[in-house]
Amino acid sequence: MNEHMRSESASAEPGSRVALAAEDISKTYGATRALDEVSLEVSSGAIHGLMGGNGSGKSTFIKMLAGVVTPDQGRLALQGEWIEARSHTPARAKASGLHFVHQQNSTFPDLTVAENLALGRGFESTTLKSIDWKAQKARSRRVLDRFEIDVAADTHMVRLSPAAQMMVAIARALQDQDETDERGVLVLDEPTASLPKHEVDVLLTALRRYAADGQTIIYVSHRLEEVTAIADEVTVLRNGRVASRLVGAEISHDSLVAGITGSVAAKQAGTVPRGSGVVDSRVHLSHVAGFRETALTLRRPSLTEVDDETLLLRAGEIVGVAGLLGSGRSRLLKQIFGAVPRDDLEVTLNSGPVPPSDVRAAMKKGIAFVPENRLREAALPELSIAENLSVTCLSDHSRAGWIKPSRERKAAQRLIKEFGVRAPSASAPLTALSGGNQQKVILARWLQRRPTVLLLDEPTQGVDIGARNEIHELVRAAAAAGTAVLVVSSDFGELASLAHRAVVMSGSEIVDSIDGPLTEDILNDVVYAQEKSL
Repeated sequence: MNEHMRSESASAEPGSRVALAAEDISKTYGATRALDEVSLEVSSGAIHGLMGGNGSGKSTFIKMLAGVVTPDQGRLALQGEWIEARSHTPARAKASGLHFVHQQNSTFPDLTVAENLALGRGFESTTLKSIDWKAQKARSRRVLDRFEIDVAADTHMVRLSPAAQMMVAIARALQDQDETDERGVLVLDEPTASLPKHEVDVLLTALRRYAADGQTIIYVSHRLEEVTAIADEVTVLRNGRVASRLVGAEISHDSLVAGITGSVAAKQAGTVPRGSGVVDSRVHLSHVAGFRETALTLRRPSLTEVDDETLLLRAGEIVGVAGLLGSGRSRLLKQIFGAVPRDDLEVTLNSGPVPPSDVRAAMKKGIAFVPENRLREAALPELSIAENLSVTCLSDHSRAGWIKPSRERKAAQRLIKEFGVRAPSASAPLTALSGGNQQKVILARWLQRRPTVLLLDEPTQGVDIGARNEIHELVRAAAAAGTAVLVVSSDFGELASLAHRAVVMSGSEIVDSIDGPLTEDILNDVVYAQEKSL
């Protein structure tokens, strides 16, 4: 990331006119005070960072701005006009120029990229008022090129990775900002959660360009380095209250940590303050020598090299998989799990070969898989937390083929406590939980089986910094108990802090390996060196 990104753009101070203001916003859910008299001002033409740990109130505040959560009290100023916040609605939000890109996918999977982009502004039309598909595709291609999204305009969204889908959603929201004088407020909720560094830099550069052109942006992120790089002003929430307000040179790594946690986290190499809710991508684990026996071996016999061993993973080891979008990272995990064809890849555990294209056999052998798209591929959103936890071990909760709810509930209560899931009860639906707590439920679902190999694809995508740290601790605990972990992440800082070593993928092949200790810079250098050599 360009460390001068914010300082260079800050030469022109944000306009003194306030684009959006909130005053004394409060929201209570039962005994929980989600927002407690929150007040803030967002300057016109500024990038305003909104930060906070798990349960800080960020999500509730954003939902209130969107008009989907009605606060108990307070008022809002939109385009200079104060209104009672309780009268704010989605229609009023849209009419006032508020535009949202949420961390959950807002695109339409059965439509093409061009159609999704058109839904943000309308279709190109002929003189006869019919859709001009040629012009529409040409315009979509220009938008995609501008945001460096390497997908075809006529590709259906469902075929894209979540990262590419998020980029299209952002492009849809921003596509007209160079073509109109209207300036509303763009709210981006964790927009880079699933993006590799190259796409992050492209996005941040584009956001600074739009802000310089007068666009006001509220940027919600758990990534401290992004906020320090681009934010002109920051509001930090903690426990539903405003913990700090920072402007210009006041915005630093330490000041953000102090606001989020209430104290400055230790920054010694290899140290992450337990329970602090902060993960610093500059912190990394030391390389751990002397791992146990081999847990997983991957081979491609078709390779011409004398050594056809592609990857060896040992018990207790955490190995990161680095690579750019489209490198084949996610597909490799699915191949190991048997969810997609393996081609010529051979998978062997310490218990023997794993049959291809057979998820059930992979599970019996001891392989667990947490996919990238939690909501679509892992969660059972309408079922209870207990039911979501039990699906991988139904036989443990049944008798004579019938599920015993009391057994299922008792086991769920134990797992909720063990994995630190913040839930009203085991009977509550999964949708009642935050994204971070949903992810902990998915992890607990698999880790209760004591797997030999745990496959993780973007394990902290779309979760806040508190939940991210907790998930990392759960993964480390599983590895310490003997599970071998293979983790894919677009955030090389996450890989550096979590993995003992890493392999690099390009063109659907493992092309390099990096022994620990890892750093984000090392991973970036090796990954981009491989891409340049192709």
